[in-house]
Amino acid sequence: MAKKRPQTKAKRPQLDDGARAAGADGQVPVVGAREPCPCGSGRRYKACHGRAAAHAVTELVQRPFEGLPGECDWVAMRELVPAATAELTLEGGLPEGVPSVTLATVLPMAWPALRRDDGSVLIGLQNDTASGDISRDLADTLLRALEAEPGTPVQGRRAPAEGPRLQDLLAAQAPFEPVVHSGFEFWVPDAENASPEVAASLERANAAAIPTVKLSGVDAAYWCETPEKNHLRWVMPHPEERLLDALARLHAAGRSSLGEGTRLVGSFRAHGLTVPVWDLPSGVMAEDVEKPAAEFADRLAAALAVQEPLTADERRARGGLTNRQVTLS
Repeated sequence: MAKKRPQTKAKRPQLDDGARAAGADGQVPVVGAREPCPCGSGRRYKACHGRAAAHAVTELVQRPFEGLPGECDWVAMRELVPAATAELTLEGGLPEGVPSVTLATVLPMAWPALRRDDGSVLIGLQNDTASGDISRDLADTLLRALEAEPGTPVQGRRAPAEGPRLQDLLAAQAPFEPVVHSGFEFWVPDAENASPEVAASLERANAAAIPTVKLSGVDAAYWCETPEKNHLRWVMPHPEERLLDALARLHAAGRSSLGEGTRLVGSFRAHGLTVPVWDLPSGVMAEDVEKPAAEFADRLAAALAVQEPLTADERRARGGLTNRQVTLS
């Protein structure tokens, strides 16, 4: 979103023989790009071990939340939901003096993380990251927040290339249950006594937040309200090509809507997953689409199981859906 144990350091992954030759502790010392590589190869660091390190921190990880419980909800909190929180469970338990770790969509002043006065930790998910692996950057932020002084924010930085990922730190079997909020009052225990900077940030964030509700009957589906119309945005775990085929079969058969006045209009791509989007009339609220969404989930499961090639009508429907895809990440 753990090898972290109370009062201990996170375990480092094993390095290759070249890196191990650089020092007894198996780590390549930090050197300038044009300096000789510490491994003894005779080449400059940027052309030797620095090349692998630079590649590791810039290579884009297409599905950074893969393997985490609730991957679809991680994507939704990262890209779609304005204000939400989820409690995180660390493998091995929390360090002493840290009563809780909470993932939040955003934090005041766009802080990557905050260690509250009571020792609890808040991690911001929607911040820009310095590398191509959001999971590694968030894990680095989390580890630094656990060791920060209470009452202080954690600043952003580029995570070490060999550092752990969220998948290494979070309990693999723990549930991931986002709670959607109408505003950002969860930032501070006592909003009335917040600092002027935080109060101003809170006011701006609340004014910009789009009303959003997580459906209870299906996974990772979020209703939202906009001035013109409402929408349902549903993060799905299925492989993109199979999902588009299934959606095209339903669309061509006139079975892709969620009821009268609703229609499947396209999809987002986000962090390796596909997010179908439906337009809803402005009077259709979240509770109104609970039953239609559950019924659609059954139709989709049946369509995903079909093995036959698409018909001509289904191929045309698929082309229309593909043309209306928008990549968010």
